[in-house]
Amino acid sequence: MANLGLIAATLLPVFLLIVIGAILRRAEFPAAGFWPQLEQLTYYLLFPALLIHTLATADVDVARIGPMALAVALSLGSVTLILLGLRRQLPVDQPGFTSVFQGGIRFNTYLGVAIAFGLFGAPGAAVAALIMALKIPLINLLCVAVLAWYAGGRVSAGGVFRSLIRNPLILACIAGISLNLSGIGLPLGSGRVLEIIGSAALPLGLMTVGAGLSLRTTGAQAAAIGLSSLVKLAALPALAWGWAVAVGLHPLETQLLVMFAALPTAPAGYILARQMGGDHRLLATLLTAQTAAAALTLPLWLLLVA
Repeated sequence: MANLGLIAATLLPVFLLIVIGAILRRAEFPAAGFWPQLEQLTYYLLFPALLIHTLATADVDVARIGPMALAVALSLGSVTLILLGLRRQLPVDQPGFTSVFQGGIRFNTYLGVAIAFGLFGAPGAAVAALIMALKIPLINLLCVAVLAWYAGGRVSAGGVFRSLIRNPLILACIAGISLNLSGIGLPLGSGRVLEIIGSAALPLGLMTVGAGLSLRTTGAQAAAIGLSSLVKLAALPALAWGWAVAVGLHPLETQLLVMFAALPTAPAGYILARQMGGDHRLLATLLTAQTAAAALTLPLWLLLVA
């Protein structure tokens, strides 16, 4: 019960911030144009500052990167095969399938880091940042490949590479790890500056998640949404747990890998779907449905893996 109390005390404020964002957006306060700008600020400045500070000051064990990378690759590879195998059973067209795929493999970074900080403190935040540094590039590669194949989105190796090296979250993870391993750290008061900037990332980021929620669906799409959510919120955490045990991850690493696997999908997929011909409206509905469902499923996974 102590674990249940701690999990509830951590998750309740997180989901309340999402609800507050949704309420403010519907009330048009501030004006509708405020929320996209806030999302840009959080994505390009506040959250990268948080990641750099977390990784640059963390106790990073280089020897643990290999096992973690292997567990991440195996879990994502397994769920990719499952989703591709279900393609013909889904009542959606090919662009719709790309949204089902993104919904089944992406994760909400703001939600993940907020929970990692709340439940596990600084050590958990450092492991969380490492998981993101490994997952974000691989997930983006898989999503771009599926969109190019099924939605006919134009893509080239150079274009994919450019999108990865311009991703502020990937750049922040690389910068933070480099500063840490080089011994440079955060000199000349930069650590305090990044800490202050980064402290705004999680509350504002969670409210932008709520502001972006939208529930529009048809009967045909409901089955696809349900199946994608089942894969994302049930199958992927189970696979991550199994592979974490198989490769010998430490308990904290296992808990966080499962937690990230159990997170609802991310708004970033919406932008990619619009750019490459996917069904962005279906993805917006998936995001809403999974975020609501994760309020129930995420505590269960955290209790099980604890």
